[in-house]
Amino acid sequence: MTRTALVVGATGIQGQAIAEQLVREGWTVLGLSRTPQPQEGVTPVAADLLDAASVAKALEALAPSHVFLTTWLRQRTEAENIRVNAVMLRNLFDGLRPLETVRHVALVTGLKHYLGPFEAYGKGRLPQTPFREDQGRLDVENFYYAQEDELFAAAERDGFTWSVHRPHTVIGKAVGNAMNMGTTLAVYASICRETGRPFRFPGSETQWNSLTDMTDARQLAAQVIWAAQTPAAHDQDFNIVNGDVFRWSWMWHRLAEWFGIKAENFDGVERPLAEQMAGDADIWTRIAVREGLEESDITRLASPWHTDADLGRPIEVVTDMSKSRKLGFTGYQATDDAFFDLFERLRADRIIP
Repeated sequence: MTRTALVVGATGIQGQAIAEQLVREGWTVLGLSRTPQPQEGVTPVAADLLDAASVAKALEALAPSHVFLTTWLRQRTEAENIRVNAVMLRNLFDGLRPLETVRHVALVTGLKHYLGPFEAYGKGRLPQTPFREDQGRLDVENFYYAQEDELFAAAERDGFTWSVHRPHTVIGKAVGNAMNMGTTLAVYASICRETGRPFRFPGSETQWNSLTDMTDARQLAAQVIWAAQTPAAHDQDFNIVNGDVFRWSWMWHRLAEWFGIKAENFDGVERPLAEQMAGDADIWTRIAVREGLEESDITRLASPWHTDADLGRPIEVVTDMSKSRKLGFTGYQATDDAFFDLFERLRADRIIP
């Protein structure tokens, strides 16, 4: 049977990793985004998911057998998040329907399924850790739930199978991405080395001391592709993390060692990156010009607000992977190595010095 993948959000952290793995496995890969970028082995498809006519026209000559959804747009309120992101998926499914070629759709969301949306992140009555898929939805409006509902409705109407994948914070490469802890920390560490500033943990005491986990983009890619081709995984939702756990009190020193700097032990005072890096744009431009880096605009690389949200949580966040393990998914990635692999790639690609 033909294997033609449409990766929606192909230029993001998640989409790039999925597209790269699909290419390696011999799939025909189509990469949809508003502004496509060159990707080896990927045929670009330009479309604005908020414009139904744009989507229909972009898809009319295509025949994807599998769709991998990795995109969303952040709005000012959760009500707007729900409205806008539901419309995006509705337009996509409406554009795919006339093709009658889609057999499976994989939707990537995240742990806000358990932690709540941005407006209520980590607050209120939350499920006990480790988070498990059978804990269900919170009693709060959440754009992830709206995305799922659009998926479920389209699957029932159009006859394709589905899977939902919930990563923790994703480690991967993507310039211009709004949720990018790995590159943000790489830029922050590079600036600390340049200026001699202390490498200070920006988050909460709970995050410094508690167990946590993360998701390498390659681990996510492996799971979504596995689920798309495994009948027992169809019409199922899955958590996806690396498979190890760690404390930031250990990881923070590991990251500092890679950059050849010394990490400070956390003293109980939260120092958000949004404050620490508030005046760093000119410093980064100077470093980029001197070192011949590819991107001199710090806002295209660092997203302090997102890193602060994750590292400032007042609760432990650990994710259970038993569901997919029992069905045969055995992927594993040590998180410190995931960071180091990313840093090496950023350095090789002249993103960091």
